[in-house]
Amino acid sequence: MTTDTRSPSARAQRFAPLPTDRQRWSRFGKWGDRPSFPRLVGLEIEEVRVDYARMRLPYRPEVTQLQGLVHGGAIATLVDTVVVPAVGSAYDEPRGFFTVDMHVSYLSAVQDEDMVAEGWVTRRGGSIVFCQAEVATPSGRLVATASLVYKVSRPSSERTG
Repeated sequence: MTTDTRSPSARAQRFAPLPTDRQRWSRFGKWGDRPSFPRLVGLEIEEVRVDYARMRLPYRPEVTQLQGLVHGGAIATLVDTVVVPAVGSAYDEPRGFFTVDMHVSYLSAVQDEDMVAEGWVTRRGGSIVFCQAEVATPSGRLVATASLVYKVSRPSSERTG
């Protein structure tokens, strides 16, 4: 996995660029002044394409546990958040969606390093979206892999009652 923010990764190149009307996802986490968990944790969006996103969690002491390693919860947050723009990028109208299931495999500990995650959609159903994610250090050491399932609502214009 490459973490060079100046060019798309090999995986990213398999996904279509964002259409003009969906560019809001390239500003994920920076929508207005409203506080949000991704902003609180310090997540930074690096690239978004249709069904794909890359995000960074810059290292800081607040995301570590007592032994000085990055906390597993911080890694899980990165995994769960990186797929959000990937899921949302396919819809013209905003929709609500949330995590139904998430499985994270922790492969390596991280100390004093940023982490970069790539998340992508593997299959879309009518209201269920299946995703995969990988987290690595900038040097390319794989930290975690994950599979996630999201539930997506219909756009508000299609809802009844």
